[in-house]
Amino acid sequence: MFAQSGRGAYYRAKYGGRGRGGRHNVSGDGGPPGHAYGQRQFQEEDDESAGGAGVRPSSAPYLHQKDLSRCLISLEGKSYGAYKDLIGCWEVNEFTLYLDKVQSDPFAPPSRFRLRLPQAHAQFPPHLYSSYIRNVALCDFLTRKFFETISRGGIVGPEDGAHHGGWHDSKPDTIRIDKPGQYVFPRSSMIINSEYVEARCTIGLPARGRRIEGRRAATLLCSKLPQLVRSVMHYSSLDAAALKRHVECVEDQESLRSQLHGRNLSAFVANGACLPRRSGVEDTPMTRQQEPNLVLFQSPPDLECEFTLPNSGTIRGMGIPRGITLIVGGGFHGKSTMLEALQMGVWNKIPGDGREFVITEPNAVKIRAEDGRVVTSVDISPFISNLPFGKSTDAFSSADASGSTSQAANIMEALEFGATALLIDEDTCATNFMIRDCRMQALVAKEKEPITPFLFRVKRLFTELDISTIMVIGGSGDFFEVADLVLQFDKYQAYSVTKQAKDIAQEFENSSAGKFQLQTALSHANVPFGAVRERTVAEHCLRPNGKVKVGGTRSISYGTTNIDVSGVEQLAEASQTRAIACFIQQLAKNYERLRQEGKRTLRQMIEAQYKMIVQASSANDTKYPRLDWLSTWDHPVGDLALPRELEIGFAISRLRGLRIRDTA
Repeated sequence: MFAQSGRGAYYRAKYGGRGRGGRHNVSGDGGPPGHAYGQRQFQEEDDESAGGAGVRPSSAPYLHQKDLSRCLISLEGKSYGAYKDLIGCWEVNEFTLYLDKVQSDPFAPPSRFRLRLPQAHAQFPPHLYSSYIRNVALCDFLTRKFFETISRGGIVGPEDGAHHGGWHDSKPDTIRIDKPGQYVFPRSSMIINSEYVEARCTIGLPARGRRIEGRRAATLLCSKLPQLVRSVMHYSSLDAAALKRHVECVEDQESLRSQLHGRNLSAFVANGACLPRRSGVEDTPMTRQQEPNLVLFQSPPDLECEFTLPNSGTIRGMGIPRGITLIVGGGFHGKSTMLEALQMGVWNKIPGDGREFVITEPNAVKIRAEDGRVVTSVDISPFISNLPFGKSTDAFSSADASGSTSQAANIMEALEFGATALLIDEDTCATNFMIRDCRMQALVAKEKEPITPFLFRVKRLFTELDISTIMVIGGSGDFFEVADLVLQFDKYQAYSVTKQAKDIAQEFENSSAGKFQLQTALSHANVPFGAVRERTVAEHCLRPNGKVKVGGTRSISYGTTNIDVSGVEQLAEASQTRAIACFIQQLAKNYERLRQEGKRTLRQMIEAQYKMIVQASSANDTKYPRLDWLSTWDHPVGDLALPRELEIGFAISRLRGLRIRDTA
């Protein structure tokens, strides 16, 4: 409850302001069950100087630009808290301005706004957002256009009379929208359907010290915002060819990914793809200006295949069959670069990224060792058993897992949450988990070694569970025997060398060391991998005991504990991590309802809640993602991007304090 000095009643009496107690439900899609955006009630005291004027009824119409302008100007020099009286809906020219949350002071996180423009003015052709993936692509394009426009300045910018060198100087009236990277995700920053286009942004409302600069605020909201809307949210103001290219490129990527399974492929790499990135901290493509010897990808002839796409027509490149694939070669010849492109091939990219048509099956997961991670009740017995002192591994837990146990847990959790392919780079693996050569086997007896190396399990993963594996291997030829395909990278060019690798493996098998290794391999080959167990979590452990904050892409402060997702390498943006934090909170809230609906295991609960977001929701036959369902506020937010169910499961698995009731 907020107790104001009565400014709200005064301005509502004078200008008809709506105030916080009279907001409509104005969410983008109706919100999740139990949500009623704008329904939180506030209490204010009447201002005696206003003659005891009452609060404007919630059924009154929205107010207009001139009312907003006059109200803002009248706030000049007032305490910053007076901005809160503007919360609500305002008609500004042809669009509706929603002020959902006002920052507490000029130095707090900026205020949250939504700009909703009716399609009668926006006039986007329906075919550009008629399907789910086209809607996602169009919203992504508009988010980028919005970001580029405010970044260039001209319409808005911190130079607008703001001098912020000291405490009492003017603070910049910055407008921000969630910054997109190279990937195209379902985002909450922009909504489009047959009725309207809506942008979600934040604005630092103008102030000098802690006093309102009402005239600057009026210029910003009533003059500059309308310019921004005209520049970004009107179809006629955009580069129609670039927009069409963006939407069609994303649609083609999604189409190609959907065709992989029918062609029995794990991945596809288009001829001409630019795999290397500009730097280790910049995800844009390397250029010939930066590296004159840049080599674009070209498929080995025996692996070349073609796909027909809905917009681009025929595309040719390398198809990687399902099964066990090795990527070999000398150091610095492009092996890891290839795998990094494949691991991000689960996401769609923007045109010009260079990896647009490096496509991986949607449930492929990058696996690595992760020393120190928390592991809670994971069955790692297919890889590790017979621990000292009889410690069980069918529900293994550790607050500080080793390299081998963490890698085993990462694989088993990936299988638990629905992975269909594993992507592995030996550089980030535990060596003792991957291989044991014949000399070590001769010295350390099998019954003395708890670890069954991945080498002896990878074939079973495929034949028994249909899990493909793509591995970068530069230091051990032991995997030649089990590989279905061997690719060699030489000066960044791929060559198919499966026959040569198999010939070498055959020669080794005929040696005494090879015969010893073969006997060991055969002894493991007859051991079934076993069923993958799913865990059931206790309700209370998902509730945050305190505030939830996201520190970039790799960390979530979840109440009094921390979720370290730095080992979840396929997370691409902080917006995805924010969505995961919101998802876990909503899962805790809906836990009992999901149990009553028969959703028992953690995977079942994640799947059920995820469907509520991605199902083809309809607003006048327009299909769009429902990320507003995740908002933990009483209003929609614009800084979320949708991860996969897999990343959500991995994050929950890394929650210190996770409690498992049982496994199934």
